[in-house]
Amino acid sequence: MNKQSTQKLEMFLLGLQQRITENSSFFKKITLKFKSGTKMYEGTIILQDDRLLFQYNGRNDKMEISWLGARVSKIAQEYEAVSLVYEERGTTIFIDADNKNVKMKTKDTEIAEICRDHNETSQISNRDYYIKIGAANDLLKAIGILSENGKIKNDMIRKYNQIDHYIELVDDILKSLCSGYDSINVVDCGCGKSYLSFVLNYYIKDVLKKNCNFIGLDISKTVIDASKKIADCLDYRNMQFKVTDIRNYTADRDIHLAISLHACDTATDEAIALAVKNNAKAIVMVPCCQKEILNQYTFDRLKSITKYGVLKARLADVLTDGIRLMLLEAAGYKASVVEYVSPLETPKNLMIRAEKTGGVNKAAIEEYKSLKQELGIHPTLEKLILPYL
Repeated sequence: MNKQSTQKLEMFLLGLQQRITENSSFFKKITLKFKSGTKMYEGTIILQDDRLLFQYNGRNDKMEISWLGARVSKIAQEYEAVSLVYEERGTTIFIDADNKNVKMKTKDTEIAEICRDHNETSQISNRDYYIKIGAANDLLKAIGILSENGKIKNDMIRKYNQIDHYIELVDDILKSLCSGYDSINVVDCGCGKSYLSFVLNYYIKDVLKKNCNFIGLDISKTVIDASKKIADCLDYRNMQFKVTDIRNYTADRDIHLAISLHACDTATDEAIALAVKNNAKAIVMVPCCQKEILNQYTFDRLKSITKYGVLKARLADVLTDGIRLMLLEAAGYKASVVEYVSPLETPKNLMIRAEKTGGVNKAAIEEYKSLKQELGIHPTLEKLILPYL
């Protein structure tokens, strides 16, 4: 190739160097084809121990990322043309160079038509999915929703709809975070097998095209090991998992989003407290069983109603989440609550969403204290976060 083309090729490769440096957790590989006459010579470049391993012409050479442009363009001088395919999660870049020109084009990961040729189409909601079958097949197989032949398992249809609806409910929050920060840090409190973290990871990086990092926390080594195994299978290198009690965790980086799914009773309060203490920019919690307030509250004006056990328990659930919302507002968050799934599927169907909008709201604190006194309650969440307000 002539000097003009190799110089232009090197300029494009400098851009790839920068991508690899900034997105090392998402870089997959570079495939090269050098053409000389009718012969084609292939090479690959992968990342290994923060350096590039260049496999070409029977050799395995390690080089610094900063050498990529100079090394490949120098080899290209010896050939008539070169084709290069750069792959990272969610994006593929093609570069074709010869003596006439050097062209580059980008092709995002293809999005397949929803449930195309799917045997269970009649059982899938007629909606435009956020986590699409086809593009997200590797993810959906790893978390057990798709079978190996690419079909949704019959007993996983409801779960698929639930995780997709979860993304729908947090989409605005995610896009707001993506517009405000270069990379999104997410902590999953009581992560279990972390399937929501895997889905969020895919959606933020592969669909929204934003860098992200995830930390999953759980007291169970068994589920942490299972999460690590799935992350390795998917090659999601931007995920960490720690065996720890969330009450003992202090973040070593900014938290942009804190999530928790079905953390039982006061474990949800511990997750909210972790988020507040670490000044998380957004919080999404789906609580589970609520016991604490049920065993504490009295409300004489409603004793004719709360004497019925099931009604007292349901009111306790409402009070528990209502108090959480009040305390989040006291901590400077704009909070809301929505139904995550239909109550016909599970009574544990509420999602608390909150976004940091300001400082401590003293009026909300006083309103909470008045309600607390009237109900005769001593919530765990108050003990965990009021000292920080």
